[in-house]
Amino acid sequence: MTLEDLKIEYDKLQLKYGAKELDSIYNGGCINNPNICFVFMNPTGKNIASRKEWKGIKSPWIGTKNIWDLFNELNLIDNNIYTKIKTIKGVDWSEEFAKEVYDDIEKHKVFITNLGKCTQLDARPLPDSVYKKYLNLLEKEIEIINPKVIVLFGNQVSSIVLNEKISVSTCRKKEFIKEINNKKYKFYSVYYPVGNGRFNIDKSIEDIRYIMNTNIKEKVI
Repeated sequence: MTLEDLKIEYDKLQLKYGAKELDSIYNGGCINNPNICFVFMNPTGKNIASRKEWKGIKSPWIGTKNIWDLFNELNLIDNNIYTKIKTIKGVDWSEEFAKEVYDDIEKHKVFITNLGKCTQLDARPLPDSVYKKYLNLLEKEIEIINPKVIVLFGNQVSSIVLNEKISVSTCRKKEFIKEINNKKYKFYSVYYPVGNGRFNIDKSIEDIRYIMNTNIKEKVI
C-alpha cells in the first residue's frame, strides 16, 4: 500500500464523517524517513485546500497562520516563507505557494499529518469513535514513511494512538514505544498548540525542541 492508496480510503471516510462540500486533507512533507512526524487532530474548512476547486496539494494548515509560529520557533521553516505566510491573507495562498511551503517542509525532513482526515466546516470536536476509524490508516502511513520519531498533539489523539489514557501535563518529554507491523516506533505526546491550546504553544515548542535534540542529529537551539 502507498500513500496514494491511502487517499482513496480517506476520501471514503470523508463522505461518512466530514463535510460533504469539502475534500479530505491528507498529509505533506518528507515521505522518506523524515526526522519527525507531527500528528494533529483533524482539518477544518479554514484550510483552503479542502475546497473542491483547489487542484493543488491537499496538505494540513494551508491558508492558516498560527501553527507556522511553532515551525518557525523550531527552525523547521525558511524565514522568507514564514514571513510571507504571516503577511498574506489565508485566501491568498496559491496552489504554487502551498507547494513551495511543503517543499520547504520536506527539505527540513518533516512530515505533517492528522489522525483524522475528515474535514469539518469548523473546529467542532470529533468523538473518539471517528478518530478510531483512522487509526489503522495512520499506522500504515507511519509504516510507509518510517519516521525517526512521532509527535502526537493533545490528549485525545495521544490516547487513541497509544491506546491508553494520556494526559499531556503528566507525561511531558516521556517516550512511548509502539510496535507497528513488527517495528518499534518512538512516540511523544505534547500540548496542542493552536485554537484553545494556543496558550500552551511555548510548552509545545519546549518539548519538541527536547524531542528533536534527543532523537535526531540536527540539533535545535
